[in-house]
Amino acid sequence: MKNQEILEQLVCGDTKALARCITIVENEISGFEDILSSLQIKNIPTIGFTGPPGAGKSTLINSLLSHLTKKNKKIGVIAIDPTSPFNFGSLLGDRLRMSEHFNDKNIFIRSLATRGSLGGLSAKTIEVTDVMKAFNFDYIFIETVGVGQTEVEVAGLADTTVLVLAPGFGDEIQTLKSGIMEIGDIFVINKSDNPGADSFATTIQNMAESRMTAEWIPPVLKIIATQDLGIEELVNKIKEHTSSTRNDKKISLLTEKAYKLIQNHRMKDLDRKKLEQGIIEESKKNNFNLYHFIKKLS
Repeated sequence: MKNQEILEQLVCGDTKALARCITIVENEISGFEDILSSLQIKNIPTIGFTGPPGAGKSTLINSLLSHLTKKNKKIGVIAIDPTSPFNFGSLLGDRLRMSEHFNDKNIFIRSLATRGSLGGLSAKTIEVTDVMKAFNFDYIFIETVGVGQTEVEVAGLADTTVLVLAPGFGDEIQTLKSGIMEIGDIFVINKSDNPGADSFATTIQNMAESRMTAEWIPPVLKIIATQDLGIEELVNKIKEHTSSTRNDKKISLLTEKAYKLIQNHRMKDLDRKKLEQGIIEESKKNNFNLYHFIKKLS
């Protein structure tokens, strides 16, 4: 099937065409650039979910999906999975928490491997998100790998960033403050039935207030995702934030996306295996200097 036909079927709401387009773009199969340049990208709210491992991001998204599909909403989910730096294998275990939605016609779930990318996002996430924005979704969710403060890249892609935390992370507050605490538009205290939830929420509230603007005060929501408690309030806050997003932030998001795409394009010719082989050969020399080696390549 020609790429133009696939694009036409994508616009008509064919999920098989959507899956095929994503595969072509993700793996850079012949014609992928034509697909990207021909996309009719819609203004679909893109929500990023980030936070430390164990905070319950997948469980929270699962609860949100159940809530929204009852209202006949269509959601595309991009789940970013960690990749081994040695064999580039993706660990997709967390997706099992969303297994009840795999056959739901209103939900499309796609896992992407980070392929060594830092920041919690796959290098292909931007392009795959734009493919999804050409489909007839009401929301697009992006769940990052949960690697801590390096996940700030999600803020450069999502209209709204939901930072998911849980009681028990109190010792990490200072680390969070210098990293992912600064990107949250909405703060979720998940597992809020656990001991210490109230005091933890108060601490986060005090930190969140330092990020308030005239247009938006980041809310701190106490949620129990496993019991669907607080989900309605979260949906309302997401709607409120996406509708209040200023044009200057949208330009900032587009600039960040453009920067990342240009960066990826310029790195395409750098082959990791060839780089490793070059280092093996050069490191045998007595006067080997890594910085001199890198300078020769740039």
